[in-house]
Amino acid sequence: MLSITSPQNPRVKRIVKLSERRARDEARQTVVEGVREIRQALDHGVVPVEAYMCPELIDGAEAERVAQHLRATAATGMSELLLVSPDVFAKMAYRGASGGLLMVIAYRRNRLESLAFGGAPFLLVVEEAEKPGNLGAILRTADAAGVDAVLVPTPPDHQGTDLHNPNVIRASLGAYFTVPTVAATTDETIGWLHEQGITVVAAGPAAETLYTAADLTGPVALAVGSEAWGLSDTWLAAAGVRVRIPMAGAVDSLNLSASAALLMYEVVRQRGSID
Repeated sequence: MLSITSPQNPRVKRIVKLSERRARDEARQTVVEGVREIRQALDHGVVPVEAYMCPELIDGAEAERVAQHLRATAATGMSELLLVSPDVFAKMAYRGASGGLLMVIAYRRNRLESLAFGGAPFLLVVEEAEKPGNLGAILRTADAAGVDAVLVPTPPDHQGTDLHNPNVIRASLGAYFTVPTVAATTDETIGWLHEQGITVVAAGPAAETLYTAADLTGPVALAVGSEAWGLSDTWLAAAGVRVRIPMAGAVDSLNLSASAALLMYEVVRQRGSID
């Protein structure tokens, strides 16, 4: 098994480079670190391109089980496992407490056409989330609320957080792997939703209908936009229903993940889909 002890190793530099969106998009790869996140990835059939392990930092039974899973995968020849020193791992890792485990994976290749639903689809559209932490938190709530898929439209100017940002995966605590997610262009996403007969429910402060008054029991795609400028005119025009969340204070917006959580759980409430 290959060992890396120099932070100047080309492999290490390449992984550090994956912190940049352009490098990720060119390689079609991203980084997963942390025991919970890697466990979710492996449990959902993700095979790493390569994995890195720092034995000195692996602590606890769960971390050792995940490490053993990585060893077994590497033994099949399906991926490569490398040992690294603590200083090398510190350079590669995006956070300190990663349990000494990190892996590089290929972008998920979910497509709109591959999504399949039973009953009335329950989707969430997140347009131009400004912070990876918000998008990751939304994925966690989507997992808990039983959302069928999260759609992340990619505008031409590539503003906002991209779905494959390592910090999105980290903030999701692995929900990135449990909730079907699709990144497609805005036009592709809207066209597909309309073809499927799924009503776009756009959230915005100017809407007249309270989110609790709208009928969300049918096929719906809740659409939320950035905290700074909200949903674009394109998504507002595509909406069949517009709703707002009442706010009594002086602040004119809620945190994006908080707004999305309220909307998602209103669907849950109306459908009675979770005990």
